[in-house]
Amino acid sequence: MQLLDIRNLTIELDTPHGRYVALEKFSLKMSEGEIHGLVGESGSGKSLLAKAILGITDRRTHVRADRLNWNGKNMLAMTNRERRQLMTNEIAMIFQEPAACLDPTANIGSQLIESMPHKAETPWWKRKSEQRKLAIQLLHKVGVKDHSRLLEAYPWELTESQAHKVMLAMALARKPKLIIADEPTTGLETATQAQIFRMLEKMNQLHNVAILFISHDLHSVGRWSDRVTVLYCGHLMESSSGKKVLEQFKHPYTQALLNSSLSSQLDLTKKADLPALRGAVPLLQHLPVGCRLGPRCPHAQKECVKPPVIRTVNGHAFRCHFPLEQETKS
Repeated sequence: MQLLDIRNLTIELDTPHGRYVALEKFSLKMSEGEIHGLVGESGSGKSLLAKAILGITDRRTHVRADRLNWNGKNMLAMTNRERRQLMTNEIAMIFQEPAACLDPTANIGSQLIESMPHKAETPWWKRKSEQRKLAIQLLHKVGVKDHSRLLEAYPWELTESQAHKVMLAMALARKPKLIIADEPTTGLETATQAQIFRMLEKMNQLHNVAILFISHDLHSVGRWSDRVTVLYCGHLMESSSGKKVLEQFKHPYTQALLNSSLSSQLDLTKKADLPALRGAVPLLQHLPVGCRLGPRCPHAQKECVKPPVIRTVNGHAFRCHFPLEQETKS
């Protein structure tokens, strides 16, 4: 069953220099139980897309789309209350800095209980004990063993790993149909990153939860995603199954992301530099004419001053005048 249906979504931002397009005509479809990876450098528009889906954008952000539907319902036509109900019951988000998203004045136990649905059939004198029991079960599900200490702890007493697990438990509390994970492994140790991946995968397999995984590490995300979409400067650069994007990529930017991933460069010599594109992501007010990657692309030609269109071949979409032709990644 199709859950999320986005067609030609455009996000504009008001800045001191004027209004600029941060995400342009982006389309995305997600079905129940699907894992979709959204990959790109910082400034590509990944987090803006997540906030637009949730409806938590600020006043300087302007969102329009031909279609932005959840379960067939138009989210752009929903009232603020209906949007909050949707976020509460069906869509959950794990933010990039989970510790900063928790209330520093309340302990973890009270915040976890607050995120749980209220069961009307539970007698009021049993409600507190039932909620604590459920909170402990949720913490065990995400790999927390010492629940007694954690329930009484405050956010500033948690490690990054513990804060991620608490956010996962809060996301699980209402049994959502979609979890948006915004860079949930950034800054964590390799072992902890693997643990977060395993927990999300377990939630997907056991509860059929769809996951939109936002990251900059294409190699790690592509290995376990059903489909991967690559973003750059607000434009979709490539989108296909995880296997095709890793092994039969068509866009030079996809190749650059793969080459710059630590997990794909295990044979590098000591102190060697990671391969990387020259330059940096341009500012919104200085976006290049034509292909957004043009000034940084090692394969750029004169034709690249014209905006490329998205082409789709056997379900593999890419936006490039001169797509790469290799069959497999060496």
